[in-house]
Amino acid sequence: MPTYMKKNHTKQVIEELQHILGDTFTLYFKTHAYHWNVEGPHFDALHKMFEEQYTEMWEAMDDIAERIRALGEYAPSTVTEIMKPSDLKLSSKKMKAMDMVKDLAKDHETLSKHLANAIEKAMEVGDEATADMLIERQSVHDKTAWMLNATAS
Repeated sequence: MPTYMKKNHTKQVIEELQHILGDTFTLYFKTHAYHWNVEGPHFDALHKMFEEQYTEMWEAMDDIAERIRALGEYAPSTVTEIMKPSDLKLSSKKMKAMDMVKDLAKDHETLSKHLANAIEKAMEVGDEATADMLIERQSVHDKTAWMLNATAS
């Protein structure tokens, strides 16, 4: 645990990071599943777009989990544990390509809102390193939501 943070402050930030990690994993998996299952006239473009998105999130999860470790907590070690704090939901139904796009855009927007809360919490307790990482994540999700929404228009 960083010496500049109080123990109760660190716990609050870790809880926020666990939520963000869960949301990111859920959205990563959903995006990957849509990549596998997209069909239709926009197949090639969406297949490639979804791959870029899930690859970016896969790499981001490593940074988030390592920040949890740097704050003194163990990162989740099971799928159930990682997904537990997430508010995002996986989809088990077959969807049309543009419905997938709209669904992902909505989830990126939701994740961006969760990030805003986590950034605020990190800033309140003086954890600028976490806030900085989360601001970068929020920028990525805002841009991705915009791109998906523009695709679905």
